[in-house]
Amino acid sequence: MRRRLSAIVSAVVLLATAGCAELAGSAPDRDDLENTFRTRARIVADAWLSATSSGAWLTGFVPLQELTVAPESGFGTDDAKQAFGAGWYVLRTDLPADRPADGKIHFPDETVMDVPLTSAREAYSAMDQGDPPPCADPNATPPPPPSPGGPDTPVGEPAQQSCVALTVTAVKLDKTMIRTSRGIVAVPAWLFTVDGLAEPIARVAVDLAAVSPVPTINVPPFTYTQGLVTAQDLVGVKGTELTYRLGVGACDEDIRPLMVETPEMVLLAGTVVTTGGVCIDLLKLHPVTVRISEPLGDRAVLDGINGQPLVLTVR
Repeated sequence: MRRRLSAIVSAVVLLATAGCAELAGSAPDRDDLENTFRTRARIVADAWLSATSSGAWLTGFVPLQELTVAPESGFGTDDAKQAFGAGWYVLRTDLPADRPADGKIHFPDETVMDVPLTSAREAYSAMDQGDPPPCADPNATPPPPPSPGGPDTPVGEPAQQSCVALTVTAVKLDKTMIRTSRGIVAVPAWLFTVDGLAEPIARVAVDLAAVSPVPTINVPPFTYTQGLVTAQDLVGVKGTELTYRLGVGACDEDIRPLMVETPEMVLLAGTVVTTGGVCIDLLKLHPVTVRISEPLGDRAVLDGINGQPLVLTVR
């Protein structure tokens, strides 16, 4: 059952961790940032409620996470997790090309929605994003290290690129649990057995014609406030803990989450302290965690500055 907004029930929550000392003249006032965010969050909340008071958000199938679902038990290796995120697969089985009969989605409010389904071949094509890069020749001579001291000298070792793909050996039609605008529901899904994984990777089998997009909202422009940063994506929902990533600069320190919670949504952002001096122009995604008063259920998670819905992803 949908609940109307009566009041913002939780003030801004700050979860602080130890950080570097704030530099005189560069540290924003935390109370001012909290008040700015709280005011903006109310504006975003009102706009969201207006946009979702009717239509597909209440009566349709609106997924709030990616349609390819990772196994609950995880991947075991970083290479396998990277291959999943990149969509690198190798097929070692035959996939049915025929579409099965329509499926059903049973929602917590006891309504049932009939939905057309994709074929296993279509589901695999939606997951498969190409081949990984070729593996390095173990007998090749590595390039010489750069000369020290130059302006282009790297500050660390280059990231190691995996060349591993996930090998699919079997497939069957079943169900998977995903977050939607109407709560967590079981939906028809193709389950792909993968070598080395204890559980299959699921791909929602509902045809995209029956999938409604997450709504977008129009909110008044926001004047940039130094020290206030936006939420980029949601990467974890576990009980009453939400983990999300903030977009921060390379020289930002003392990174802290901000949250406003209502009966219909959770609005997120963060604060930072930017150090002085010269800094490279680089956006970093920094994970932070907040605790909400009760499990998320059918509530939306939004960036509290621009109103962008945060869809659960695996990273």
